[in-house]
Amino acid sequence: MSNALSQAKIAFVGAGSMAEAIARGLIQKEVANPQHVYMMNRSNQDRLAYLRSEYGLQASSDPATKDTFIREADVVVLCMKPKDVESAFAELRPLLNEGQLLISVIAGLSIEKAEKLLQSNMPIVRTMPNTSSTIGLGATGMSFSSKVNDTFKQLAIQMFEAVGIVTIVDEDKLEVLTGVSGSGPAYVYYFMEAMIKAGIEGGLNEEDAKQLTLQTVLGAAHMVKITKEDPAELRRKVTSPNGATQASIEALDRYQFSEAVAQAVFHSAARAKEMGEQIASSSPVGKSV
Repeated sequence: MSNALSQAKIAFVGAGSMAEAIARGLIQKEVANPQHVYMMNRSNQDRLAYLRSEYGLQASSDPATKDTFIREADVVVLCMKPKDVESAFAELRPLLNEGQLLISVIAGLSIEKAEKLLQSNMPIVRTMPNTSSTIGLGATGMSFSSKVNDTFKQLAIQMFEAVGIVTIVDEDKLEVLTGVSGSGPAYVYYFMEAMIKAGIEGGLNEEDAKQLTLQTVLGAAHMVKITKEDPAELRRKVTSPNGATQASIEALDRYQFSEAVAQAVFHSAARAKEMGEQIASSSPVGKSV
């Protein structure tokens, strides 16, 4: 196949928000031809009609058309829910070939389990994007099976760089990456919720509390990005001895703020691993090569 992403035929199995985010990035940044982007789901016609009109891509739930899309694709992107993996993979198995690149966006599904379920040695890229990909500011973790050559690696990286940054890690690090960046946006939202609530309790109106919190988080993130300084150093710079900020940091320490965040990351990682192990765990196919 051509190593140019603009020439590649890309089939998305599953047409949810993450599939849409990736397709939108590819099309809006003009790194893929919308006529070479196929999206499919089981039955939601309204969803497919919206995707066709919004992005000019091809979309169908017709079984014969879907089979053709998959057979002819250079890249097949798996975006179904974990609970649908077993049935979807059974349908996909006869349609895929080892000259295609398979990209999984399925949380917790290991490369080894995907190979067993598909009974295939085709090149597989396992990814963990986060929800900020929907606005082009995503963070995606990525791991490769041994069959993924350099051309396919560059193709996968280029695809996900269309919706944010890409970090390549060994597969056994993908769970902790899920804890940091996959679930991470939720920690920031939760922190923002708490700041807004405290502002309102202290007497600010809701709109002011929201705007001040939003701009503070946005500004802090940009400071780290633009100055390239360590967050700890930036924190020290705004924390005057015996000042208001020091009092607030000490309060966070009393409530074990750092430990709570670490536990959030590790619990997310553990749950991601657990979910992956549950995928098709009772299947005889899943237990044999």
